[in-house]
Amino acid sequence: MDIHKEKKVVAIGGGHGLGRVLAALRHFEENATGIVTTTDNGGSTGRIRLCQGGIAWGDMRNCINQLITTPSIASMMFEHRFRGQGELDGHNLGNLMLTALDNLSVRPLDAIQLIRTMLDVSVNIVPMSEYPADLSALTTEGEVVTGETSVDKMDAELTRIDISPQVPATHEAISAIRATDAIILGPGSFLTSVMPPLLLSEIGNAIAKNTAAKLIYIENLSPEFGPASKMDLNQKLEWCERACEGRPVDVVLCHQQLEHFSHRQTRLVIRDLASPNKEWRHEREKLRMALEEQLTDDQ
Repeated sequence: MDIHKEKKVVAIGGGHGLGRVLAALRHFEENATGIVTTTDNGGSTGRIRLCQGGIAWGDMRNCINQLITTPSIASMMFEHRFRGQGELDGHNLGNLMLTALDNLSVRPLDAIQLIRTMLDVSVNIVPMSEYPADLSALTTEGEVVTGETSVDKMDAELTRIDISPQVPATHEAISAIRATDAIILGPGSFLTSVMPPLLLSEIGNAIAKNTAAKLIYIENLSPEFGPASKMDLNQKLEWCERACEGRPVDVVLCHQQLEHFSHRQTRLVIRDLASPNKEWRHEREKLRMALEEQLTDDQ
């Protein structure tokens, strides 16, 4: 069996972590879909959202960048970041290109498709929603904080996070989840990259209903900061499952044995996934082998 032609895979998350997973899945081409968080409000993306509105483009741009296999003038343009004095300093040209298409009333999904075609990227990239929204968090003390960057900087423990407003998920994201053989969550910032798409009820419901798909969670290689640092793996899985209407995570891919891990119906699979020169980063080839192993494993 040619696994790349016979199996479909959906990966959910944010820029760096999701981009790493999609790069590992690039041989699946159109059978792989990345559903990307669109709530970022920091950096170039945040500045664009503040003055232009719209969804956050940065994580999608990051995923596309990691899927470029043949450098070209077009790819150099898309990846270029301005430096120097004035308003352009720090802005990424890819973000500005996608914003320009949005200003021309091009549907966000069509804008991404245009860029993918230009850069010869075959893996599907789908925003979790085509409508702007922000992440909000409720602390154990009752304080409400809005915005990804603000949530990441918090020291308090959280009782819940939400998407505000509760925007609709893209139809393409739902269709991909319904038809897939595996759903991958992470790696990446748990609260601000992995969780936001799951907070859209249509995405959580689609994951819950596709019981034939294997639900895989990829644990980070290094500790997180902010509120996520106060959560252990058991708590993170509970949050995922709560968002997915109680659907249990089937497999956790982890780099080391964990103490006190006891999660119902979830199997812990230990694999060396670290890049040899940057131990905090997943190595694409190791990730590819681990994920393909799960796709051919009937457990």
